[in-house]
Formats: sequence, C-alpha cells, structure tokens
Amino acid sequence: MAEPATVAGVDGCPAGWIAVLWDGADRLTSELCMDFAAVLALPARVIAVDMPIGLPETSGRPPEREVRARLGERQSSVFAVPAAPAIYCDDYREACRVNLLHSDPPRKVSKQCFHLFPKMREIDAVIDPSSQSRIYESHPELAFWVMNKETPLPLPKKVKSAPFPPGLDLRRALLRANGVPVDSLKADYRRRDVGADDLIDACACAFVAWRILNRRSIRFPANPPLNTRGLRMEINA
Repeated sequence: MAEPATVAGVDGCPAGWIAVLWDGADRLTSELCMDFAAVLALPARVIAVDMPIGLPETSGRPPEREVRARLGERQSSVFAVPAAPAIYCDDYREACRVNLLHSDPPRKVSKQCFHLFPKMREIDAVIDPSSQSRIYESHPELAFWVMNKETPLPLPKKVKSAPFPPGLDLRRALLRANGVPVDSLKADYRRRDVGADDLIDACACAFVAWRILNRRSIRFPANPPLNTRGLRMEINA
C-alpha cells in the first residue's frame, strides 16, 4: 500500500487502474489497483478519475459538449458518452444497435469507447450520489487546459495510438510549472500494464483532486444535471 496521501488522481490502464497519490507537498506515490473497489480503499480524501460518472439514458451529456468547445485540436480526446443501456451490452454490435435507439440523431458506438465499457460499468456499480462528495469525474486534457492558462495544448500525447514523447514532455513541464512534483514519481511498471501516458494522466487528475479539496476547481457545466440515479453529470478541472 502506498503511503497515506490527501488526494488521488486515477486513470484506467491495461492492468486495471493507476492511482497517483499526493499530499500537496514535494512527493508523489503511485498505486496499481486491480479493480475500482481497491481505488475506493485508497487513503485519499478526494479522488479524481478519468472515466464517466453518471451514465445518461440517452447518448451524449452536457459536460462533454462544454469541455470539447474549450479544447481545440484536443477535443477528440473527449468522446460522447453512450446511453447507459448500450454501455451495459457485452457485444459490440448489440451496443451499437441499442445506442441507435437511445440517441438523437441516431449514432453507433466507436470501438475505442466500447473497450472502456467494463470500466464504466465497474464505477457505475459502486458509486451512488453520496459517493460524489469524494469521487469526482475529471479529464486530463481539461486539467492541462487549466494548467496552460485555459489554452488548448498544441501537441497530442499519442500519435497513431503510440506515446508521442514531445506531447508527454509538454505535459510533464506543465505539471512541474503548476506545482505537481512529477519528477518525484518513482513508478516501475511493465508497459503492457501501465503506459507512460496513463501515469501522466493520473498526475493530471491528482492536480484536479487537489484543486477540488482546496475549493479551487471549476466544473462543467456549472450547474450539472442529474441522471436517473441522481448522479451528477459533470467534469471537474
């Protein structure tokens, strides 16, 4: 178990969930969690996670629309969240069929998004409205937009699904400039378990979690709607 920390930033990774813990001082630690139950057990007062919370009954949510409008060339990293009935489909073709019935205009599901469905379901199974006093949805590119004086980043973090070193270096530099001690993070994971971009994204979410804890964060939309389970649909930065 990592040392106790005040906040945690969490990103999905091939092996499960990678969490970066930070007490606001000069050291980051990391924890590889096999499931989201292990994420909930982390010694963190606030957890910011890069995964949708509050699944919609019809495809698309206001948070993604507001965030995409701010991210310029990076907006493709923010996908429209499919309808909850589609997310609970295990078969890709069935998910597309169901989402067509629950979207206007009708739209299918991208393969990339479909592969995230198990993680979306994992969070949805354990979270309720009271959990949202501790667990918050965030998005790394929105976090970097904040770090970059509310300006979209000029470089992607990946090119053709492979890590893009100049883009990752830019994000590390922004983390440093905004007080996140990214160089202190000692993480030796197999690349097939945790990618370099997963760790950077988790650091960005930790930055957001610290802002939430200290009441400095912003959320989109400012007055988030609730889904049918009473969960706020918002993205925090």
